[in-house]
Amino acid sequence: MKNALFTIILALGIGAGWPLTVAAQNNKQSSKPSSKKASAAAKKPVAVAKKTNTSSKRAGKRVEVTYRKSGASGSRGGPRATTAAVATTAAAAAAAQDDSNSSSTAGALPDLKSSAALVLDAADGTTLYAKNASTVSSIASITKLMTAMIVLDADLQLDESVRIERADIDTLKHTGSRLRIGSVFSRRDLLHLALMSSENRAASALGRNYPGGLEAFVARMNAKAFALGMLNTRFVEPTGLSSENVSTAEDLARMVRASLDYPLIREFSTAPSAQIHTADTRHAIGFGNSNGLVRVSSWQIDVSKTGYIAEAGQCLVMHARILERPVIIVLLDSWGKYTRIGDANRIKKWLEGSTLLAGGAHAG
Repeated sequence: MKNALFTIILALGIGAGWPLTVAAQNNKQSSKPSSKKASAAAKKPVAVAKKTNTSSKRAGKRVEVTYRKSGASGSRGGPRATTAAVATTAAAAAAAQDDSNSSSTAGALPDLKSSAALVLDAADGTTLYAKNASTVSSIASITKLMTAMIVLDADLQLDESVRIERADIDTLKHTGSRLRIGSVFSRRDLLHLALMSSENRAASALGRNYPGGLEAFVARMNAKAFALGMLNTRFVEPTGLSSENVSTAEDLARMVRASLDYPLIREFSTAPSAQIHTADTRHAIGFGNSNGLVRVSSWQIDVSKTGYIAEAGQCLVMHARILERPVIIVLLDSWGKYTRIGDANRIKKWLEGSTLLAGGAHAG
């Protein structure tokens, strides 16, 4: 009976010129499966949190995070950015802060974009967060923290003049520099530029002017790494331009902790900007910090170093104080230009909203 009645109504509708194609299209759209959403959900990394044993009496869980992809290998797809790194501005850091606010909630595990990450409570060495922390990868200009320690360990005259030579030109990545060939700077200022602005010619000149030359300098870098327990680390030059400078997040945390013992590294790596004068002509050149977070008042940063080459991705290491407690943050191979800053902000917000750092400040 219902079919007959529908047939009569349909016939009357056709006679009146009803647009039946609209109904057909609507029915087609409503029945279309959301295959794109299902595909995207299948590719989304799944976080696996593991509670680790700890003797700490403070409340809260210590977590280690690993990632797997459903139906895919562990390698990350898509082209990696190949543009040269630029100084991160305070505005960019603020934008990354906004992004972190919208993508994470207090207490939840932070959704980090870096391929490898490690967060340590520097007061007691407890691992708060780990993601591919033992994976060996290129570390780019994070190298310069070791370069600075080797220079300072040698107790060289910091006021001694060092000339920028053609040997300091980047022939690996062909990056530019504002330090002209033939210009002269004090060793102190070159150290400042290498740490604050990640100046490659400055780092090269520091290594080249080491007693015994560049070969002796690199040998000392590797000896220092071994002494610090950085057993998965290897250096071949002092700038980080070579992709053969490799390490792990775990090893870099040891290097960051060691660098904290050098007052000049703390001062130079966290300086927002500086006017550097050539030693011969006294010509002033302005430089800024490559980590915009040092200009953000909500951050208390003791040591900082950024890094980028195509093989390493965007990298960032810091020793900072969150809730007045010392924390070491290592972020490697972040896929976006500002996502390492966003990841740092996500970690900070996560820790501030959790009980992981409860118990008050400890000496770091």
